[in-house]
Amino acid sequence: MLAGRLGALALPLLHRMDAETAHGLTIQALSRMPPLPRPDHDPRLRVEAFGLNFPNPVGIAAGFDKNAEVPDAMLGLGFGFAEVGTLTPKPQAGNPRPRIFRLPADEGVVNRLGFNNEGHAAGLARLKARAGRPGIVGVNIGANKDASDRAADYVQGVEAFAEVASYFTVNISSPNTPGLRDLQHEAALDDLLARVLAAREAAAGRHGRKPVLLKIAPDLALTDLDSVVAVARRRGIDGLIVSNTTVSRPASLREQGIAKEAGGLSGKPLFPLATRMLAEAFLRVEGAFPLVGVGGIHSAETAWAKIEAGATLIQLYSALVYKGAALVDDILAGLVRRLVAERLESLAPVVGRRAAEVVRQPVEGFLG
Repeated sequence: MLAGRLGALALPLLHRMDAETAHGLTIQALSRMPPLPRPDHDPRLRVEAFGLNFPNPVGIAAGFDKNAEVPDAMLGLGFGFAEVGTLTPKPQAGNPRPRIFRLPADEGVVNRLGFNNEGHAAGLARLKARAGRPGIVGVNIGANKDASDRAADYVQGVEAFAEVASYFTVNISSPNTPGLRDLQHEAALDDLLARVLAAREAAAGRHGRKPVLLKIAPDLALTDLDSVVAVARRRGIDGLIVSNTTVSRPASLREQGIAKEAGGLSGKPLFPLATRMLAEAFLRVEGAFPLVGVGGIHSAETAWAKIEAGATLIQLYSALVYKGAALVDDILAGLVRRLVAERLESLAPVVGRRAAEVVRQPVEGFLG
Protein backbone atom coordinates (compact mmCIF):
# COMPACT_ATOMS: atom_id res chain seq x y z
CA MET A 1 0.00 0.00 0.00
CA LEU A 2 1.39 3.41 -1.01
CA ALA A 3 0.74 5.13 2.34
CA GLY A 4 2.64 2.41 4.17
CA ARG A 5 5.60 2.55 1.80
CA LEU A 6 5.79 6.34 2.00
CA GLY A 7 5.66 6.11 5.78
CA ALA A 8 8.64 3.78 5.76
CA LEU A 9 10.66 6.44 3.95
CA ALA A 10 10.13 8.77 6.93
CA LEU A 11 11.53 6.32 9.48
CA PRO A 12 15.18 7.49 9.31
CA LEU A 13 14.08 11.07 9.98
CA LEU A 14 11.80 10.05 12.84
CA HIS A 15 14.58 7.99 14.43
CA ARG A 16 16.73 11.11 14.67
CA MET A 17 14.14 12.57 17.06
CA ASP A 18 13.22 11.77 20.64
CA ALA A 19 10.89 8.77 20.52
CA GLU A 20 7.90 10.53 22.03
CA THR A 21 8.29 13.56 19.77
CA ALA A 22 8.45 11.26 16.74
CA HIS A 23 5.31 9.47 17.85
CA GLY A 24 3.45 12.74 18.31
CA LEU A 25 4.39 13.86 14.81
CA THR A 26 3.23 10.52 13.43
CA ILE A 27 -0.18 10.93 15.06
CA GLN A 28 -0.43 14.49 13.71
CA ALA A 29 0.43 13.35 10.19
CA LEU A 30 -2.09 10.52 10.30
CA SER A 31 -4.82 12.81 11.62
CA ARG A 32 -4.29 15.20 8.69
CA MET A 33 -4.22 12.58 5.96
CA PRO A 34 -7.23 12.44 3.65
CA PRO A 35 -9.38 9.38 4.36
CA LEU A 36 -7.93 6.25 2.81
CA PRO A 37 -10.21 3.83 0.97
CA ARG A 38 -10.69 0.68 2.99
CA PRO A 39 -8.56 -2.08 1.47
CA ASP A 40 -10.12 -5.25 0.14
CA HIS A 41 -9.02 -8.09 2.40
CA ASP A 42 -8.67 -11.69 1.32
CA PRO A 43 -11.83 -13.48 2.54
CA ARG A 44 -9.69 -16.30 3.94
CA LEU A 45 -8.41 -13.86 6.57
CA ARG A 46 -11.84 -13.09 7.99
CA VAL A 47 -12.25 -13.94 11.66
CA GLU A 48 -15.34 -14.12 13.84
CA ALA A 49 -14.63 -13.59 17.52
CA PHE A 50 -16.77 -12.58 20.52
CA GLY A 51 -19.67 -11.74 18.22
CA LEU A 52 -17.70 -9.42 15.92
CA ASN A 53 -16.64 -9.98 12.32
CA PHE A 54 -13.07 -8.93 11.64
CA PRO A 55 -11.93 -8.46 8.01
CA ASN A 56 -8.49 -9.71 9.04
CA PRO A 57 -6.89 -10.75 12.34
CA VAL A 58 -4.24 -8.01 12.61
CA GLY A 59 -5.04 -5.11 14.94
CA ILE A 60 -3.17 -2.03 16.12
CA ALA A 61 -2.54 -2.46 19.84
CA ALA A 62 -3.50 0.04 22.50
CA GLY A 63 -0.86 2.65 23.26
CA PHE A 64 -0.40 3.83 19.70
CA ASP A 65 -3.56 5.94 19.58
CA LYS A 66 -4.02 6.83 23.22
CA ASN A 67 -6.58 9.57 22.66
CA ALA A 68 -8.65 8.05 19.83
CA GLU A 69 -7.30 10.52 17.28
CA VAL A 70 -6.62 8.21 14.31
CA PRO A 71 -8.56 4.92 14.43
CA ASP A 72 -9.89 5.35 10.90
CA ALA A 73 -6.44 6.13 9.53
CA MET A 74 -5.16 2.87 11.02
CA LEU A 75 -8.05 0.91 9.51
CA GLY A 76 -7.26 2.55 6.20
CA LEU A 77 -3.66 1.32 6.46
CA GLY A 78 -4.95 -2.25 6.47
CA PHE A 79 -5.47 -3.14 10.12
CA GLY A 80 -8.47 -5.37 10.72
CA PHE A 81 -9.33 -3.51 13.91
CA ALA A 82 -8.01 -0.67 16.03
CA GLU A 83 -7.80 -0.40 19.80
CA VAL A 84 -7.58 3.10 21.29
CA GLY A 85 -6.43 4.12 24.74
CA THR A 86 -5.59 3.46 27.48
CA LEU A 87 -8.17 6.07 28.53
CA THR A 88 -8.74 7.03 32.17
CA PRO A 89 -11.66 9.01 33.62
CA LYS A 90 -9.60 12.15 34.30
CA PRO A 91 -6.83 13.46 32.08
CA GLN A 92 -3.37 12.73 33.43
CA ALA A 93 0.11 13.71 32.38
CA GLY A 94 1.79 10.39 33.10
CA ASN A 95 5.39 10.06 34.18
CA PRO A 96 8.09 12.66 33.52
CA ARG A 97 9.87 12.70 30.14
CA PRO A 98 11.94 11.11 28.75
CA ARG A 99 9.80 8.01 29.12
CA ILE A 100 10.12 6.12 25.81
CA PHE A 101 13.45 4.55 24.84
CA ARG A 102 14.30 2.77 21.60
CA LEU A 103 16.55 -0.29 21.59
CA PRO A 104 17.40 -0.23 17.87
CA ALA A 105 19.88 -3.12 17.87
CA ASP A 106 17.17 -5.29 19.44
CA GLU A 107 14.13 -3.76 17.68
CA GLY A 108 12.67 -3.19 21.11
CA VAL A 109 11.16 -0.31 23.08
CA VAL A 110 11.08 0.47 26.80
CA ASN A 111 8.34 2.80 28.00
CA ARG A 112 7.21 4.15 31.33
CA LEU A 113 4.50 6.46 30.05
CA GLY A 114 2.08 5.90 32.93
CA PHE A 115 -1.33 6.10 31.20
CA ASN A 116 -0.78 9.62 29.87
CA ASN A 117 -4.01 10.59 28.12
CA GLU A 118 -6.58 13.34 27.73
CA GLY A 119 -9.28 11.51 29.66
CA HIS A 120 -12.72 10.10 28.89
CA ALA A 121 -14.35 13.32 27.69
CA ALA A 122 -11.83 14.03 24.95
CA GLY A 123 -11.71 10.43 23.73
CA LEU A 124 -15.49 10.12 23.76
CA ALA A 125 -15.93 13.30 21.72
CA ARG A 126 -13.64 11.96 19.00
CA LEU A 127 -15.31 8.56 18.90
CA LYS A 128 -18.76 10.13 18.74
CA ALA A 129 -17.56 12.21 15.78
CA ARG A 130 -16.81 9.02 13.83
CA ALA A 131 -20.18 7.43 14.64
CA GLY A 132 -21.60 5.55 11.68
CA ARG A 133 -18.25 4.82 10.04
CA PRO A 134 -17.39 1.18 9.45
CA GLY A 135 -14.66 -0.66 11.27
CA ILE A 136 -14.07 -2.31 14.63
CA VAL A 137 -12.68 0.11 17.21
CA GLY A 138 -12.09 -1.20 20.73
CA VAL A 139 -11.59 1.03 23.77
CA ASN A 140 -8.87 0.17 26.28
CA ILE A 141 -9.84 1.47 29.71
CA GLY A 142 -7.72 2.09 32.79
CA ALA A 143 -7.63 3.74 36.19
CA ASN A 144 -6.19 7.07 37.22
CA LYS A 145 -3.03 6.84 39.28
CA ASP A 146 -4.63 8.72 42.19
CA ALA A 147 -7.95 6.85 42.15
CA SER A 148 -9.10 5.69 45.59
CA ASP A 149 -11.31 3.01 44.02
CA ARG A 150 -9.64 1.82 40.84
CA ALA A 151 -12.40 -0.63 39.97
CA ALA A 152 -14.82 2.32 39.91
CA ASP A 153 -12.65 3.96 37.24
CA TYR A 154 -13.06 0.90 35.00
CA VAL A 155 -16.81 0.98 35.58
CA GLN A 156 -16.81 4.63 34.52
CA GLY A 157 -14.98 3.61 31.35
CA VAL A 158 -17.68 1.13 30.42
CA GLU A 159 -20.42 3.62 31.17
CA ALA A 160 -18.72 6.39 29.20
CA PHE A 161 -17.88 4.45 26.05
CA ALA A 162 -20.68 1.86 25.79
CA GLU A 163 -22.27 3.92 23.03
CA VAL A 164 -19.19 3.99 20.78
CA ALA A 165 -16.94 1.03 21.64
CA SER A 166 -16.94 -2.11 19.51
CA TYR A 167 -15.43 -3.87 22.54
CA PHE A 168 -13.71 -3.02 25.81
CA THR A 169 -10.27 -4.01 27.06
CA VAL A 170 -9.78 -3.93 30.82
CA ASN A 171 -6.10 -3.05 31.17
CA ILE A 172 -4.78 -4.16 34.55
CA SER A 173 -1.32 -5.13 33.37
CA SER A 174 0.61 -1.94 32.66
CA PRO A 175 3.76 -1.92 34.81
CA ASN A 176 3.88 1.89 34.87
CA THR A 177 1.03 2.67 37.28
CA PRO A 178 2.11 1.64 40.80
CA GLY A 179 -0.01 -1.19 42.19
CA LEU A 180 -2.08 -1.65 39.04
CA ARG A 181 -0.92 -5.22 38.45
CA ASP A 182 -2.23 -6.10 41.93
CA LEU A 183 -5.65 -6.17 40.27
CA GLN A 184 -4.56 -9.44 38.66
CA HIS A 185 -4.71 -11.11 42.09
CA GLU A 186 -7.70 -13.41 42.40
CA ALA A 187 -9.93 -11.59 44.89
CA ALA A 188 -9.30 -8.14 43.41
CA LEU A 189 -9.82 -9.43 39.88
CA ASP A 190 -13.05 -11.16 40.78
CA ASP A 191 -14.44 -7.95 42.28
CA LEU A 192 -13.25 -5.87 39.31
CA LEU A 193 -14.75 -8.14 36.67
CA ALA A 194 -18.02 -8.46 38.56
CA ARG A 195 -18.41 -4.68 38.63
CA VAL A 196 -17.28 -4.12 35.05
CA LEU A 197 -19.56 -6.82 33.66
CA ALA A 198 -22.49 -5.49 35.69
CA ALA A 199 -21.91 -2.06 34.14
CA ARG A 200 -21.75 -3.65 30.70
CA GLU A 201 -25.08 -5.41 31.25
CA ALA A 202 -26.67 -2.21 32.57
CA ALA A 203 -25.69 -0.40 29.36
CA ALA A 204 -26.62 -3.25 27.02
CA GLY A 205 -30.27 -2.26 26.74
CA ARG A 206 -29.34 1.13 25.29
CA HIS A 207 -26.17 0.37 23.34
CA GLY A 208 -26.02 -3.39 22.82
CA ARG A 209 -23.93 -5.93 24.70
CA LYS A 210 -20.30 -5.02 24.13
CA PRO A 211 -17.60 -7.69 24.54
CA VAL A 212 -15.25 -7.27 27.50
CA LEU A 213 -11.65 -8.46 27.20
CA LEU A 214 -8.99 -8.63 29.90
CA LYS A 215 -5.36 -7.72 29.20
CA ILE A 216 -2.76 -9.49 31.32
CA ALA A 217 0.99 -9.30 31.91
CA PRO A 218 3.55 -11.74 30.50
CA ASP A 219 5.27 -11.84 33.89
CA LEU A 220 2.59 -13.80 35.76
CA ALA A 221 3.66 -16.92 37.58
CA LEU A 222 1.78 -19.93 36.23
CA THR A 223 -0.08 -20.32 39.50
CA ASP A 224 -1.28 -16.72 39.13
CA LEU A 225 -2.24 -17.40 35.52
CA ASP A 226 -4.30 -20.34 36.80
CA SER A 227 -6.20 -17.96 39.07
CA VAL A 228 -6.67 -15.30 36.39
CA VAL A 229 -8.08 -17.81 33.91
CA ALA A 230 -10.29 -19.39 36.55
CA VAL A 231 -11.81 -16.02 37.49
CA ALA A 232 -12.17 -14.98 33.84
CA ARG A 233 -13.97 -18.20 32.97
CA ARG A 234 -16.19 -18.07 36.04
CA ARG A 235 -17.20 -14.47 35.36
CA GLY A 236 -17.74 -15.16 31.66
CA ILE A 237 -15.56 -12.55 30.02
CA ASP A 238 -15.43 -12.52 26.22
CA GLY A 239 -11.70 -12.71 25.60
CA LEU A 240 -8.18 -12.46 26.96
CA ILE A 241 -5.34 -10.33 25.57
CA VAL A 242 -1.90 -11.84 26.12
CA SER A 243 0.16 -9.79 26.78
CA ASN A 244 1.27 -6.37 27.93
CA THR A 245 4.91 -5.30 28.23
CA THR A 246 7.39 -7.07 30.50
CA VAL A 247 9.40 -5.72 33.43
CA SER A 248 11.99 -8.46 32.88
CA ARG A 249 14.93 -8.16 30.49
CA PRO A 250 16.43 -10.90 28.30
CA ALA A 251 20.13 -11.39 28.98
CA SER A 252 20.60 -11.48 25.21
CA LEU A 253 19.71 -7.80 24.73
CA ARG A 254 22.41 -5.91 22.87
CA GLU A 255 21.28 -2.50 24.12
CA GLN A 256 22.04 -3.34 27.74
CA GLY A 257 22.53 0.26 28.82
CA ILE A 258 19.21 1.53 27.51
CA ALA A 259 17.47 -1.62 28.72
CA LYS A 260 18.25 -0.61 32.31
CA GLU A 261 15.71 2.20 32.04
CA ALA A 262 12.67 1.52 34.20
CA GLY A 263 9.49 0.55 32.39
CA GLY A 264 7.93 -2.14 30.25
CA LEU A 265 9.84 -3.78 27.42
CA SER A 266 8.03 -4.40 24.13
CA GLY A 267 8.98 -5.27 20.59
CA LYS A 268 10.96 -8.15 19.15
CA PRO A 269 12.65 -9.21 22.44
CA LEU A 270 9.26 -9.78 24.07
CA PHE A 271 8.14 -12.37 21.53
CA PRO A 272 9.35 -15.58 23.24
CA LEU A 273 7.99 -14.68 26.69
CA ALA A 274 4.65 -13.32 25.47
CA THR A 275 4.11 -16.25 23.10
CA ARG A 276 4.86 -18.77 25.84
CA MET A 277 2.33 -17.04 28.12
CA LEU A 278 -0.20 -17.06 25.26
CA ALA A 279 0.17 -20.80 24.77
CA GLU A 280 -0.10 -21.41 28.52
CA ALA A 281 -3.31 -19.38 28.59
CA PHE A 282 -4.72 -21.14 25.53
CA LEU A 283 -4.35 -24.54 27.17
CA ARG A 284 -6.03 -23.31 30.35
CA VAL A 285 -8.91 -21.51 28.64
CA GLU A 286 -9.94 -24.70 26.79
CA GLY A 287 -11.88 -22.82 24.15
CA ALA A 288 -14.08 -20.91 26.60
CA PHE A 289 -13.25 -17.65 24.82
CA PRO A 290 -10.82 -16.41 22.15
CA LEU A 291 -7.35 -15.05 22.85
CA VAL A 292 -5.64 -12.03 21.32
CA GLY A 293 -1.89 -12.50 20.94
CA VAL A 294 0.31 -9.45 21.43
CA GLY A 295 4.01 -8.99 22.03
CA GLY A 296 6.93 -9.04 19.63
CA ILE A 297 5.16 -9.65 16.31
CA HIS A 298 7.48 -8.23 13.65
CA SER A 299 6.90 -10.38 10.54
CA ALA A 300 4.45 -12.72 8.84
CA GLU A 301 6.35 -15.64 10.38
CA THR A 302 5.96 -14.35 13.94
CA ALA A 303 2.29 -13.53 13.27
CA TRP A 304 1.72 -17.11 12.11
CA ALA A 305 3.59 -18.47 15.12
CA LYS A 306 1.42 -16.39 17.45
CA ILE A 307 -1.71 -17.86 15.88
CA GLU A 308 -0.32 -21.38 16.17
CA ALA A 309 0.34 -20.70 19.86
CA GLY A 310 -3.32 -19.87 20.46
CA ALA A 311 -4.21 -16.43 19.10
CA THR A 312 -7.49 -16.00 17.25
CA LEU A 313 -6.56 -12.34 16.70
CA ILE A 314 -3.21 -10.58 16.95
CA GLN A 315 -2.05 -7.04 17.67
CA LEU A 316 1.19 -5.17 17.14
CA TYR A 317 2.65 -1.73 17.74
CA SER A 318 6.38 -1.58 18.52
CA ALA A 319 7.43 -3.21 15.24
CA LEU A 320 5.98 -0.20 13.40
CA VAL A 321 8.73 1.89 14.97
CA TYR A 322 11.31 -0.08 12.99
CA LYS A 323 9.42 -1.32 9.93
CA GLY A 324 6.69 1.24 9.33
CA ALA A 325 3.09 0.71 8.29
CA ALA A 326 4.10 -1.38 5.27
CA LEU A 327 4.55 -4.21 7.78
CA VAL A 328 0.76 -4.63 7.91
CA ASP A 329 0.52 -5.50 4.22
CA ASP A 330 3.56 -7.75 4.51
CA ILE A 331 1.99 -9.72 7.35
CA LEU A 332 -1.38 -10.07 5.64
CA ALA A 333 0.24 -11.25 2.41
CA GLY A 334 2.39 -13.71 4.34
CA LEU A 335 -0.61 -15.17 6.16
CA VAL A 336 -2.39 -15.71 2.85
CA ARG A 337 0.67 -17.44 1.43
CA ARG A 338 0.71 -19.83 4.37
CA LEU A 339 -2.98 -20.58 3.98
CA VAL A 340 -2.51 -21.28 0.28
CA ALA A 341 0.48 -23.51 0.97
CA GLU A 342 -1.54 -25.57 3.44
CA ARG A 343 -4.71 -25.47 1.33
CA LEU A 344 -6.71 -23.89 4.13
CA GLU A 345 -9.74 -21.66 3.66
CA SER A 346 -9.44 -19.90 7.04
CA LEU A 347 -7.12 -19.44 9.99
CA ALA A 348 -9.40 -21.37 12.35
CA PRO A 349 -7.56 -24.73 12.01
CA VAL A 350 -4.25 -23.00 12.77
CA VAL A 351 -5.30 -21.45 16.09
CA GLY A 352 -3.52 -23.15 18.98
CA ARG A 353 -2.34 -26.19 17.07
CA ARG A 354 1.21 -25.82 18.45
CA ALA A 355 0.31 -24.53 21.92
CA ALA A 356 1.29 -27.75 23.68
CA GLU A 357 4.62 -27.73 21.87
CA VAL A 358 5.28 -24.07 22.69
CA VAL A 359 4.82 -24.55 26.42
CA ARG A 360 7.39 -27.34 26.40
CA GLN A 361 10.04 -25.02 24.98
CA PRO A 362 12.08 -23.13 27.59
CA VAL A 363 12.13 -19.35 27.50
CA GLU A 364 15.73 -18.66 28.41
CA GLY A 365 17.56 -15.56 29.43
CA PHE A 366 14.85 -13.40 30.99
CA LEU A 367 15.99 -11.60 34.10
CA GLY A 368 13.59 -10.33 36.72
